[in-house]
Amino acid sequence: MKKIALAIHGGAGTLIKGMMTPEKERSYKEVLESALHKGYKLLESGLSAVDAVEAAVKELEDSHLFNAGKGSVFTSEGKHEMDASIMDGKTLNAGAVSLVSGIKNPISLARDVMEKSEHVFLAAKGAMQFAEKLKYHLEDEDYFYDEFRFQQWQEIRGTGSFKLDHSVKKDSKFGTVGAVACDNSGNLAAATSTGGMTNKQFGRVGDSPMIGAGNYANNKTCAVSCTGSGEYFIRGVVAYDLSCLMEYKELSLNDAAKEVIQNRLLRIGGDGGLIAVDALGNIAMPFNTEGMYRACKASDGAEQISIYTN
Repeated sequence: MKKIALAIHGGAGTLIKGMMTPEKERSYKEVLESALHKGYKLLESGLSAVDAVEAAVKELEDSHLFNAGKGSVFTSEGKHEMDASIMDGKTLNAGAVSLVSGIKNPISLARDVMEKSEHVFLAAKGAMQFAEKLKYHLEDEDYFYDEFRFQQWQEIRGTGSFKLDHSVKKDSKFGTVGAVACDNSGNLAAATSTGGMTNKQFGRVGDSPMIGAGNYANNKTCAVSCTGSGEYFIRGVVAYDLSCLMEYKELSLNDAAKEVIQNRLLRIGGDGGLIAVDALGNIAMPFNTEGMYRACKASDGAEQISIYTN
């Protein structure tokens, strides 16, 4: 029996510490705890890393607190467009969807792309046709309505501007959720899901559904889920870059993750964070913002649920 491990995130940046009430903090941590336990119980029962990351991300997608699934932000047209990706480190199989609407759990649709199609990435109309073929139930717009998200959109509606999730500062929280896991066979998996940017236009797609940029898993190295300023994570191919540092420079998980987030990403002007796990069950959760909603648990260590740096 190998060491099992699971890490999850609900986005980097976070609400400014002075604006975070004890009640809000408790709410965020309760959802993180629920998602962590849901995924970890599957690992304990012997299910796969893929099963665990999907379950954990679904729990986060079902909460209005995080910008994914139910909590997705409004586009410039007042709609909800969601992206998600998942990857199996054992086989290097992957699935991703982008610009989908009405799907309660986009991460499950991404898994179906991986397991029930010959493709990796389906977008917009094609992804919705695939969901229809699999008889996915489409939620009404009311399911995704959240007053806080709506007011965010109203602040910049019609301006041509966009903002990255919720806080006082326009760019201080990056709305993504994700999970990485190592199961008792030493297999890895990563999953990432997002509702995008408030008031986004032109069919913008960030790093979350892009294999190698915002999400990656390879048993030889690690599983990674990113959160941050998506354009920079795409340019830096951040998730795969971390894997490459481990494979070709033989850096440890922690050193590779630190190099990517604290040095390489900052050099090109990007900010955010990531969660990662290797096949030995080691976990890294670096970020270069004020905080990152995160939690982790491993079979040889204590459970951690955190928001800020301390």
